[in-house]
Amino acid sequence: MSERKVLTKYYPPDFDPSAITRTPKHLRPSGPKLLTVRLMAPFSMKCTQCGEYIYKGRKFNARKETTDEKYLSIPIYRFYIRCTRCSAEITFKTDPKNMDYTTERGAKRNFEPWRENKPDTSHETVEETLDRLEREENEEQERLEKDKMAELEEKMLDSKREMAVADALDEIRTRNARIERGERRGEEVALAHVRDEVDEAKLREEREIEEAAKRAFMTAEGEKVRRLVDDDAAAAEEEEKKEMPPPSTFARVKKPKKQPFNAGLGIKKKPSLV
Repeated sequence: MSERKVLTKYYPPDFDPSAITRTPKHLRPSGPKLLTVRLMAPFSMKCTQCGEYIYKGRKFNARKETTDEKYLSIPIYRFYIRCTRCSAEITFKTDPKNMDYTTERGAKRNFEPWRENKPDTSHETVEETLDRLEREENEEQERLEKDKMAELEEKMLDSKREMAVADALDEIRTRNARIERGERRGEEVALAHVRDEVDEAKLREEREIEEAAKRAFMTAEGEKVRRLVDDDAAAAEEEEKKEMPPPSTFARVKKPKKQPFNAGLGIKKKPSLV
């Protein structure tokens, strides 16, 4: 690795400088300078030599040349590429007037439908081009103004449509609420009638049961019939009451007050002197 950085080179004894065919830089003829650039095909094309199709976006190592042609002080460049199949040379140039590229030789541009209705401006002068651009700009401004007016009208129509829809919805809601209230009242009235009828039927049934019971326990003279079971139960209750002792009372009885012990011995307590 150290040999590649040496300052001196080895020349053999039989070295002849005149045998070198390379022309020095200062003796080369002046001409268009070609630069090698990496680019992509700006459009799909077909090679005229072998019929190979080259799609848009394919990458090439192209040679770039600056031509003497200009458009409004914009330089026009020429690019040289080779076909990927037969290596035939293909050239195309920039077209700043139409913001596009044009083919020169070696290939034919494929048909593009969107370019069919586009007017041909290749033969226009500078004044015609400026007039055309100004006319297109005015048309674009008029179109934008019309679009704004149409947009405003569309917004107004949309707002009116929304208001009409909102009114219709409110009307439908009120009508549905009115119908619902009427149905609810009708259901309540029907339920009240049914409830009253059920209550009347229950009262009527209870009265019939009471009358049937009275008729069952009454004699022909109108006296109430007593059951033997009831008499036996009453006698048993009386016997139980007799046999039961009187209830015990827990009332507090006051005991007599005890006499002091000195009183029993006949000793009298001396009065205090204080």
